[in-house]
Amino acid sequence: MQAIQIIHTNTADNHLAIRQCPTPEPTPNEVLIKVHAAGINRPDIMQRQGLYPPPPGASGILGLEVAGTIVALGSNITSWHIGDTVCALVTGGGYAEYCTATASLCLPIPDNLSFIEAAALPETFFTVWSNVFDRAQLQAGEIILIHGGSSGIGTTAIQLAKAFDAQVIVTAGNAEKCDFCLMLGADLAINYPCQDFVEVIKKYTKNQGVNVILDIIGGDYLQRNIQCMDFDARLVHIALQQGIKTELNLLPIMLKRLTLTGSTLRARNTEFKANIAQALHQKVWPLLANNTIRPYIYQSYPLAEAEQAHALMQSGQHRGKIILSVA
Repeated sequence: MQAIQIIHTNTADNHLAIRQCPTPEPTPNEVLIKVHAAGINRPDIMQRQGLYPPPPGASGILGLEVAGTIVALGSNITSWHIGDTVCALVTGGGYAEYCTATASLCLPIPDNLSFIEAAALPETFFTVWSNVFDRAQLQAGEIILIHGGSSGIGTTAIQLAKAFDAQVIVTAGNAEKCDFCLMLGADLAINYPCQDFVEVIKKYTKNQGVNVILDIIGGDYLQRNIQCMDFDARLVHIALQQGIKTELNLLPIMLKRLTLTGSTLRARNTEFKANIAQALHQKVWPLLANNTIRPYIYQSYPLAEAEQAHALMQSGQHRGKIILSVA
């Protein structure tokens, strides 16, 4: 099969190139998927740069989410059939013509979505559900602040939070991205290069603050986030685009009874991820089927142009998801 491989060079980013690789075989609890589309995510870029190695046993090929057709079944599989169309969360191997996936981490593709659209679902929907609704326990009527509102994570979080009756504030990098977030349903979009999000949120909430923050930035956003938080608010870190270290004043955490937490998804065990898949199938997939929420695709590229797709993501110019079209 054809797959994208990392070509190690003296540059920080290395290169990506399409090569012939052995077709993987499913283990007893896996299915083999003929990949039609695969999602691009920031962890792929970090892995390419040597900053995020795959967990033990995972494919060294990039790609954490795919959509396609099941073409082979492991010996233990009774829940799927050859010919079923699915999207799947995987620990690697997505940038290829074929990819194995744990059967319990596959979800049916809603009839109203294309393979390109379905490939945008697993990584962001698993991540947002796990962190916003399971870990942070966002409730109807609460206010959530989502940093990076126009990203794949952000567009998913906006729609899910609104679908479950929360108020949504986002930050985004320019007026066009702010308008896009408002179109998706955000109640307030803050153009962070031009506006101090702390002051805007204090004014908007009448100094009350927000209940939940979903942060992909890290670094010096931490102390500013704390200034935006209401009593008993929850802050969840899921990425660290501005670094892993910062200074922290502990006093407001104590006085406001704040919860600071974070997570990564890729290395979690299958049972944990399967529970998220079941919750998504029950509570979110009906919203996809009736068009209450949708994945937003900014651009798709052929598999051989994976390097160009990465360049677009690194530029920060996109809104929504970037996808590889495999077949």
